[in-house]
Formats: sequence, C-alpha cells, structure tokens
Amino acid sequence: MGTAIVGLLLAGAVALIIRSMIRDKKKGKSLQCGADCSHCGGHCH
Repeated sequence: MGTAIVGLLLAGAVALIIRSMIRDKKKGKSLQCGADCSHCGGHCH
C-alpha cells in the first residue's frame, strides 16, 4: 500500500512539472536559455 501511495505522489509531481513546462513553452520561454534570449543569441524563437 505504501508503494502505491509513493507512486501516486511521484506521478502527480511529474504531471505538475510537465504541465509547468508546457505552460512556459506556450508563453515563449525556453529551457535552453532560461527565457533570457539576450544571452543565448536570440535562438529562443
């Protein structure tokens, strides 16, 4: 039972992380340059 609870908590955390990444991508933020295109040469867009 404990394994199932920990598994569900991990799955929930992963789902929240993925959701956050999708939202950031839709807002134009990039994981490669941390949403600061001035230091990555403007390759974010």
